[in-house]
Amino acid sequence: MSVNYKTCLLIDDNYIDNFVTRRILESSNFAEKVIVEQSAPDAIDSIRDGVIEPDVIFLDLRMPMMNGFEFLQELDKLNFNKKNSVKIFMLSSSLDPTDVKRSSQNKYISQFIHKPLTQKILQEL
Repeated sequence: MSVNYKTCLLIDDNYIDNFVTRRILESSNFAEKVIVEQSAPDAIDSIRDGVIEPDVIFLDLRMPMMNGFEFLQELDKLNFNKKNSVKIFMLSSSLDPTDVKRSSQNKYISQFIHKPLTQKILQEL
């Protein structure tokens, strides 16, 4: 797979999930750079401050302090260059149909992906 994006941001509070997902993203050449944030508030701060300008985001749904939907509400308040072009994939282990439906109705979420992320799923994106 050739490089699709410049900067990929992975937001997930689970260290093991981050390790596995990052390895898959890097081994697939999905992006030139893969950045991991273990908290949504830290990710918001990094985007607001211009430290990270992601082209694509893989966002966990269930996290402490700020969940994935709360992250999207905060992201909506920010003014950054790629706000309207960033692709956001909700990456979650949630099987709750309400979460899937809510994701499909959010203007920022391109797709809801059930964990774990695989090479096959990446190729389909």
